[in-house]
Amino acid sequence: MVVVCSFSNNQLLITDHRMSTQETVLNVRYDAPPEIWDKVPVIYQHLEGWLGYHVDSNLPFWYSFDENEKHILASVEPSGLLFTGLMEDAEWGIWVSNIKRLATEILGYKVGEIELGEVDY
Repeated sequence: MVVVCSFSNNQLLITDHRMSTQETVLNVRYDAPPEIWDKVPVIYQHLEGWLGYHVDSNLPFWYSFDENEKHILASVEPSGLLFTGLMEDAEWGIWVSNIKRLATEILGYKVGEIELGEVDY
């Protein structure tokens, strides 16, 4: 937890910035054709916090390779492209919105979360 204190109009403002576990699954199917999967690393590299692939797991990471710190990692699952991480809710929401927008542009179809009803199977 990070507590930020600031002053505004001579009042002390305390903001609690708690990081929590995050998760989202996007409709990039594990069995998508190579022409789709060949574009996914390009998407990764354009996202804020990109670090590269973990040397042991070969999973893509953002912000930190230490899963006890602020981080995001991705894996391919039968349900789709899974992103998990540890970060503040508001920052997570912005990051996920950015990947959906960028993936939609690069992959050429609407990328979103099936569970939220943003896209179909």
